Amino acid sequence: MEMSTKDRIKEKYSDTQRKILHHLKSGLKAGKSYFKSKYIATDLGLSAKEVGINLAILSEICDELDIRRWSYSNSTTWRVTPRPS
Repeated sequence: MEMSTKDRIKEKYSDTQRKILHHLKSGLKAGKSYFKSKYIATDLGLSAKEVGINLAILSEICDELDIRRWSYSNSTTWRVTPRPS
């Protein structure tokens, strides 16, 4: 039986990672490319450390977004761009 894309995403990412990805995609639609861990954490009710750890994992495994640690001042800033299909 063929797995749907939604089922594959559920298998691939944790709940926290899915929340973060949804937040990043919403930000991209609004024209943002840079995200600070502490602001993502505040918006999602997570700790900045939890966000940072999960973004580091997502930067390795996410096929649809290019996630890169960009800079550090007060909180890690991440540069997020859509990956070409």
